[in-house]
Amino acid sequence: MPVPSLLAVFAHPDDESLSAGGVLARHAAAGARTAVVTATWAADTPRAAELAEALRILGAGKPRLLGYADARVPRSAPGCPRFCDAPLDEAVRRLVTHIREFRPDIVVTHDAYGGLPGHPDHVHTHRVTVLAVQAAGLGQLYPDAGAPWQPQALYLATHPHSAVPALRDVIGARKAAYSVPDEQVTATVDVGPWLEQKIAAVLAHRSEAERGALPGVIAGLPPDARERLFAIEWYIRHTLVAKAPARTELTI
Repeated sequence: MPVPSLLAVFAHPDDESLSAGGVLARHAAAGARTAVVTATWAADTPRAAELAEALRILGAGKPRLLGYADARVPRSAPGCPRFCDAPLDEAVRRLVTHIREFRPDIVVTHDAYGGLPGHPDHVHTHRVTVLAVQAAGLGQLYPDAGAPWQPQALYLATHPHSAVPALRDVIGARKAAYSVPDEQVTATVDVGPWLEQKIAAVLAHRSEAERGALPGVIAGLPPDARERLFAIEWYIRHTLVAKAPARTELTI
């Protein structure tokens, strides 16, 4: 059975590798089409170049950038509005264009909390993606954005409560850590065989590593700690059509 095609939608360069790098690498290795849409940062910035390298490592094609500014970094897209401030309808239309062009079976994005840190760009990416995956299949919405295409399933990258204590040792107790009850997790994916690719993609975001963000913390971890903390990815699955075919399951 063919492995389902997968389009990941995340807020910033590095979110794709941290949140879903293993699943992206696993699907690409199995021959699936994979791609990533990133909501913030402009194409001519250093972080966009780092994103291109990370996607090359993961086998996820070239960057697809919505081009908005990071909520906390105005220089990320000079002259462009912050993602959270942009008209909602415009952001949804831009993402619908990518969905209709790529025609994925599965879309992956942040959960409703925006993942562990709850960054406002992450939360807004979740909202825009949920709207866009529904709108993409409705031909009378955004008719200039391409032929309708309905993804079969939406997967939200998340963390169960039980995973947070170990992760706090890495992210620090002073920071918020948003997670969901374990029973809400519907897909637990072992990405151990692809962990080396995932970590390499994370470390490709060199500017984040250099400033001491999470990629930099991961760079300093021994291999056993990396495997213990990052070899599992968790998702909440939402079926978008009745009787979605079995090929819309993440490879687990």
